[in-house]
Amino acid sequence: MRLLHVAISIAASLLFSAQVAAQEITVYRYGMKLDIKRVINISDTSHICGVTSSIMTYEDTDGNVHHLQYQVHGGGCSDN
Repeated sequence: MRLLHVAISIAASLLFSAQVAAQEITVYRYGMKLDIKRVINISDTSHICGVTSSIMTYEDTDGNVHHLQYQVHGGGCSDN
């Protein structure tokens, strides 16, 4: 059951990534200045164990939409 849940989560993340792929994605670098007025979406990494890429879609103060890729530690690790 857990494997099915992980597979569905990965498929949803890939679908979102494919939608964003047609648009420009900026890769975050430490110290980069960001102008974030409103976060629209953050890719789900709750079922991934370990460091993985995440994409945040956000709106800046001028109303422009941006996509930012950055590294996070997924929340799917457990000791069960």
